Amino acid sequence: MTAELTGRVALVAGATRGAGRAMAVELGRAGALVYVTGRTTRDRVSEVGRPTETIEQTAELVTAAGGTGIAVPTDHLEPAQVQALIERVDREQGRLDVLVNSVWGGDHLLEFDTRLWDLDLAGGLRMFRLGIDTHIITSHYALPLMNRRPGGLLVEVTDGTASFNRTYRENLCFDLTKNAPHRIAFGLAAEVKDLGGTVVSLTPGFLRSEEMLDHFGVTEETWRDAVAEQPHFAIAESPALIGRAVRALAADPDKARWTGQSLSSGQLAKEYDFTDTDGSRPDCFGYFEDVVFGGKDATAADYR
Repeated sequence: MTAELTGRVALVAGATRGAGRAMAVELGRAGALVYVTGRTTRDRVSEVGRPTETIEQTAELVTAAGGTGIAVPTDHLEPAQVQALIERVDREQGRLDVLVNSVWGGDHLLEFDTRLWDLDLAGGLRMFRLGIDTHIITSHYALPLMNRRPGGLLVEVTDGTASFNRTYRENLCFDLTKNAPHRIAFGLAAEVKDLGGTVVSLTPGFLRSEEMLDHFGVTEETWRDAVAEQPHFAIAESPALIGRAVRALAADPDKARWTGQSLSSGQLAKEYDFTDTDGSRPDCFGYFEDVVFGGKDATAADYR
């Protein structure tokens, strides 16, 4: 891949860490100017509680990769802050070509294998705010700027494809939160179709985020040591894979063929012929469908 996005302007909402950071960096690697937003800065830590991951760091990584990174502290639950963010992008650039709605930050609220009546209600409702309201608020203010030019791309980032999420996600509030972006993408694709825009939902597979690596007590270099504790981690992918997926989508002149669809990083790796950082092409959802749920006699290695 070359600097195929030079002159393009992107906004990655929720770019502090994980998939959001990787998508911002890959857009920068393609030459884009990327606004990166989030709540954790060098001066303030969000409720996620990971002070070593900041939007300033992400902006620096974008610039180091070959693009231009601009960090704007933003709480995407605050309409006034989001409106000010978009007004700044308009004032400084006059255009927006790519919007990635990657805001989440709700992993600390998860209670799996817990029935609704036993859930912490406040935590469950907070998930809706973090994973649904933020996306709606951001698109409300950003789409008028993006719609000025045909060819814009909106990516709704979620957890699990629409097909995979037919399996219950073991927490009602999480299940609803991660299914909503599929419907948001489907609905907005219809709303921007006559304006030349493309809207998709996109999910990574089993993501080796910073938080997941910490959970297993491993690093990106030693991640395979965690497979003994969690065998399915053998199919895990680095955040770079979904970053490369967004980059490929943004650069595709025929991306409108995907509009309204639920996509995965592994699916797009095959379509656009890119790989993860280790040269493999992990097919997480194929592995789970065939082996974990379907009982096929195969291993994760057969799906890399």
